Order: sequence, then C-alpha cells, then structure tokens
Amino acid sequence: MKKCLFSLAAFVLAGFTVFAQEVKFEEYDLDNGLHVILHQDNTAPVVSNSVMYHVGAKDENPERTGFAHFFEHLLFEGTKNIARGEWDKIISSNGGSDNATTDDDRTYYFQIFPSNSVEVGLWLESERLLHPVINQIGVDTQNEVVKEEKRLRVDNQPYGRFIENVKLNIFNKHPYKGTTIGKMAHLDAATLEEFQAFNKKFYVPNNAVLVVAGDIDIPSVKKMILDYFGPIPRGEDIVRSFPKEDPITETVHAKAYDPNIQIPAIIVAYRTPSFKERDSYVLNMISSYLSDGKSSKLYKKIVDEKKMGLQIGVFNFSQEDYGTYILYGLPLGDVKLADLIKEIDEEIVKVQSELISDRDYQKLQNKFENQFVNSNSSVQGIGSSLARYYMLYGDTNLINNEIDIYRSITREEIQAVAKKYLNPNQRIELEYLPKKDDQ
Repeated sequence: MKKCLFSLAAFVLAGFTVFAQEVKFEEYDLDNGLHVILHQDNTAPVVSNSVMYHVGAKDENPERTGFAHFFEHLLFEGTKNIARGEWDKIISSNGGSDNATTDDDRTYYFQIFPSNSVEVGLWLESERLLHPVINQIGVDTQNEVVKEEKRLRVDNQPYGRFIENVKLNIFNKHPYKGTTIGKMAHLDAATLEEFQAFNKKFYVPNNAVLVVAGDIDIPSVKKMILDYFGPIPRGEDIVRSFPKEDPITETVHAKAYDPNIQIPAIIVAYRTPSFKERDSYVLNMISSYLSDGKSSKLYKKIVDEKKMGLQIGVFNFSQEDYGTYILYGLPLGDVKLADLIKEIDEEIVKVQSELISDRDYQKLQNKFENQFVNSNSSVQGIGSSLARYYMLYGDTNLINNEIDIYRSITREEIQAVAKKYLNPNQRIELEYLPKKDDQ
C-alpha cells in the first residue's frame, strides 16, 4: 500500500512538472522609457493586452487621497479620438472584455481580445496614454461613480473598514496608513488642474509596463507597439521618498466601531517586510499553515474542536514597501475576544518553539506548487504576473522561478521567521466592535 501511495504522489508531482512549463518572454524598452514584455502562446486564438502604471494610493498628496483609484475610472472616459461612452462599445464590438484595478502601489488596465483584434487593444491603450481627455464633465461623472462604489463596498458593507482600521493603527508615517479609495471630501475639493497635473506626472511611458501575451506574431506586434507608443513623449522622472516607520516595541491597543455588524471581531496585526523580501515568502507559508482550509491549525482548533469561533483567518497582506500580517477571529456565543487571542497565541508559540511536522511541511509545499501552476494557467494570468514581477519586484523572471523560493524554505526557517516577527510586543490588538447609537 505504501508503494502505491508513493507512486501516486510521484505521478502528481510529475504532473506539476509537465504543466508548470517555463513561460518564455521577451522584454525591451522604447526610447521614451516604456517597458515592453511579449509572451507568445499560439495554443488558442486569444490575446491579453495590459498596462501597469507604477502609481497607487501611496503616491498621492495626503490632502488629495483617492486620486489613483479615481483615475482608474477617469481614464475610461474617452480620448481626443474616442468619444465619451464609446470605449466599451469598441471593446465589445471587437469581441473583447476589459477591466482595471488599483491598490496602494500600482494601477493595472487589462483587456482580453480575439487575437485578430490585438491592434485594437494596443491602439486603445496608446490613446489612454497619449490623448486622455481630463475635463470637468468626466471628473463630475466619475466622482459620483466612486462615491457609489464607496457606499457599496465600504460604508454599507459589514466589516468594510476592517483593513482601513488596521492600517490606520499600524502605520504612523508611511502613506500606507490611508485607504486606496481615499476620502470623498478630498475628491470634492480637488480642482480640474490638480487632476490634470496628476495625470501628467504619473501616466507617462517611463512609469509604465506594457504586456502583450497570447496568440501573437511578435514582429508584427513589435511594429504596432512602435507605431502606437513610440511617439508618446517621455515624462519627467518620478522620485519617491517615503518616510520609514519606527519599529513597534510594545502592544498597541485600539478599538474601531462598525454600524453594519452585530458580532465583534478581534484583529491582531504585525508590521512585516515588503513582498520582495524572502521573509515575506516565509510568512505566506506560515499563514497558510495556520488558517488555509478546514484542516489548518487555527480553524480546526478554534472553530471545529473548541467551538469558540464562527470564523478564524490569517493572511500576509504584503505590499511593495511594507507588509501587514493579520490574524482575526469572530467569537461564537459569549466567548470573549481576549480568549480568542489566547488561543491564537498558543498556536503561534508552537510554531516558534517547535518545527512543524514533515507531513504539514509537505502539504504546504504542495499548496504553493498548485498555486504557482494555476497562476500561469491562462494568458491573462501570465500577463498580470509578467507586469507585476517587472514593475513591483524588479525581476520579470520570477514568473518562472518564484516557486524555487518556496521550495527552498525549510522548517527551521519557518520557526525562525515566526520568532522574528510574531511577538506580542510587535503588534496591534484591534477590537472591531458593533457601533451603538451613542458612539
């Protein structure tokens, strides 16, 4: 029986080797500083065009928060050659789809087209970069859109200010202490000239990466890119200098109130390194060990066995400059928040004082191997990874070798990193409570 199980495991690992094939790509710079990455995959007649700009919420004037997210919306308004309301029509009439996302570090626009429409996508993105129309009509329109999004996703969403309050308490100096969606009063107070200046500063070719992935003919696409993007002028070089945070040396106690909840939550959070640091990869493994799935240590103990919590979770919310390692729990019945913290701490101490088992270690390796394979299973996923690894990590080839980092992490290293970062005097303890009428 053991021989049979071994053979099955070998077959599964062999499958990963087959499907986790190397992602081949070519990258180069245009004279204006635009970085270009091309990946050819002719297995299906689909192409992904994407542009990532190195601008996010942390780049904003602290008195004008929300600009980066606002521009995610605003730059769909139209260009000198694309009238308002026509952008989506062009996309759909060519069989495509598109979307965009913003966080504290970057803004990302992406499209999926049939491969015979690759030029349409390149033209659209070049128009967004060269000829955006930033006028009062568009600003007023998108202001209402963003306000509605905030009402839906934050103001009226149970636990919608969860991350906001963690960041507010764990960061004192760095702009990560704010939110990506920003403050609506800042957007209301902004002038048209301020929006135009933000566009001129950040939405420039030397602050962007263009990725074309899928069923493409590389020489043809290179010519299209040169024709559409080559004439766009280079912007001023962007200089970033963010303040450094002082270490947390004693527990920070805080409370936050949410009118949309009835069940309180306890949140324990530690400030951790950038996602570029090896320790951040180790913390990803620790979070998976503690709470990824119903067989994980915290879920099995607190939810299944002791029936103390409705929900328990851990995640490493890691960003370009810092990370935030967050543990949270919702109590069941009359269980006190302090009792949940005690149970969480007991499991952390075990990781700090004992090596995790060989079996648990192998489960972690299998999980991260599977995640790695899945992330590169579509041209859209590959396009996103190529843009992210180049722009934020400074190493495009992580798309192929990031899994080697996880493979090289040892049980001893997991123990050492838990000891280094996950200590009570290095964290905030946030009680997230129902808001009463008198609060």
